[in-house]
Amino acid sequence: MARILANTDALLLDFDGPICSVFAGFPAPVVAGQLAEILTEAGHDLPPDVATATDPFDLLHHAATLGTHEAELVNAAFRAHEVEAIHSAEPTPGAHELIEAWKHTGRSLAIVTNNSRTAIETYLDLYDLGGHVDFVAARTSKVTSLLKPSPYLVTRAVRELAAQPNRSTLVGDSVTDIVAAKAAHVMVIGYSNKPGKADRFLELEPTALVTTMALLLLPVQAEHPDIAYEP
Repeated sequence: MARILANTDALLLDFDGPICSVFAGFPAPVVAGQLAEILTEAGHDLPPDVATATDPFDLLHHAATLGTHEAELVNAAFRAHEVEAIHSAEPTPGAHELIEAWKHTGRSLAIVTNNSRTAIETYLDLYDLGGHVDFVAARTSKVTSLLKPSPYLVTRAVRELAAQPNRSTLVGDSVTDIVAAKAAHVMVIGYSNKPGKADRFLELEPTALVTTMALLLLPVQAEHPDIAYEP
């Protein structure tokens, strides 16, 4: 891990997972159910797998197939729910400290996420982290084709930070993160925070795997021992 981070000029962090659990206090299945209700009330018969989906992004992707109005309607509602969820989100142990420690090294840091930019900005303001984040590549519209696993957001972050792909590292907790990172030709660290993830990640050959964000923090902290953190 120390070797990977020593060769990283731009650290890219996914949001939901590596930084916090967005829907810890406002469960994602509840959000998905409310988005499904919006489409049903708009007169759409949803396929069974969509009607019972527990991931709000499944509803967002389905809405995009129904038309511009439906996509905008669901995206706006989803964004509002995300912002509401931020206030009960649970920070991932070690994540805030990693963000602060990384900036002490003088290197760049970006958040790269499928969550809405409004939600990310709300979180950064809530925890006074905005000054430590150089760029946020996030969902800003109803267009789902730009979201991970597309490399678009990753590539955009690398360009905005004026970094080279081979000197950039994405930390993500999903298969889509790993796929997007590899397509963007950046290093990728899989954050395996739930049972079964490690096996799925290994099939995609990430640069490394971690089970706690503290494993990323410790090598950075070693460069700056004045930054105290106990896992």
